[in-house]
Amino acid sequence: MKTRFAFFFPGIFWLLLCTLLLTLPGSAFPTEDWLDKIWFDKWVHIGLFALLVICWCRGIHQSVADRKKAIKIFAWITAAAVCYGISMEFVQRYFVVNRSFDTGDIVADAVGALAGYFFSRRIYIKK
Repeated sequence: MKTRFAFFFPGIFWLLLCTLLLTLPGSAFPTEDWLDKIWFDKWVHIGLFALLVICWCRGIHQSVADRKKAIKIFAWITAAAVCYGISMEFVQRYFVVNRSFDTGDIVADAVGALAGYFFSRRIYIKK
């Protein structure tokens, strides 16, 4: 039988990986013009935050049997992910070399978190 920690290991791992990636110095990233044209960094933020929410919702799905309670927790996870995204922008602005605050990243983080929420509701919550 799995322990509760095992249910949340993917979410914890992904949160740590996201924190690492979001705090890398700006000089660690490629500066290709074509990546800017397709807003590659925004797509990365959407993917990071969608997967962050999905990983945490999966842990809840495996550990909470009550459907209504799980939906409520999924919403809280999504809100927490958006708050995390906002706080990481401030961390980038004040503490990370060659990184700056970008409201576009916050929007992309929120879109990704919401995408993760709706995906999780569709996959993990049975009607």
